Amino acid sequence: MSKSILDLVGNTPLVESKVLNINPNIKLLFKLEGQNPGGSVKDRPALNMIRSGLERGEITQRTKLIEATSGNTGIALAMIAGVFGLNIELVMPENSTKERVQTMRAYGAKVTLTSSDIGIEGARDYAEAKVKNEGYKMLNQFANDDNWRAHYKSTGPEIWQDTQGGITHFVSSMGTTGTIMGTSTYLKEQNSDIQIVGVQPTDDSRIPGIRKWPEAYLPKIFNPQKVDTVMEVSQTEAEEMAKRLAKEEGIFAGVSSGGAAVVALRLASTLEQGTIVSIVCDRGDRYLSSDLF
Repeated sequence: MSKSILDLVGNTPLVESKVLNINPNIKLLFKLEGQNPGGSVKDRPALNMIRSGLERGEITQRTKLIEATSGNTGIALAMIAGVFGLNIELVMPENSTKERVQTMRAYGAKVTLTSSDIGIEGARDYAEAKVKNEGYKMLNQFANDDNWRAHYKSTGPEIWQDTQGGITHFVSSMGTTGTIMGTSTYLKEQNSDIQIVGVQPTDDSRIPGIRKWPEAYLPKIFNPQKVDTVMEVSQTEAEEMAKRLAKEEGIFAGVSSGGAAVVALRLASTLEQGTIVSIVCDRGDRYLSSDLF
């Protein structure tokens, strides 16, 4: 029996594609990160960043935490900060879906909305200014090694164990890049032949959770040598695949998960054999107020 909601973070299931993948020699597995208690893959790094900060004494009950987020990290941080009795302010663009804002507030976080014209970069600038001028502490998921280490300690080992070492390709959308960095590090230690495939949006696409960062905002935790191939996906492709995942596979997920699935299916159509694991990073109910569904 679990002692805390935090004990339920991780150990998410793999489910095999039974409809979308039509290559009989390829096993395509979706890792359902929406099964985490906060509803996304971001529960893993949020827990590791806060817990590790507390253990090192860098965070106390008096610390004023702040973080810029496009949504899922904020929800995870709000939930976990609340469990630990910490105060946190979350900063996000004003065009974020209302489900995300309301969920963060339900967990007890203060939510500040910045102009959508300046996007997540503007939210990051706002948070950094409060760190500099008002004594706040930023967990900084973009530069915090506890982000990718969460996946090195959990996501990677789970995939290796659940595929019995049979994984040949790992596909993940790239935002803060913590998931792909940590999982890649672990899987490559087990078998250097495993191919790590990152997913980015085309230049004209806006896909929540997937970014092609300007050089000045590139996550400091990102190491391009840990990604074998980067494939691009369009907004239309990602949205259509998110709808197909729900209708045809019964997997209700967001747009970034759709983008990863597009790339995973591209791979499946070209490979002669193998086992592909694709991250389904959150649940579709985060997007009901948008026009996605």
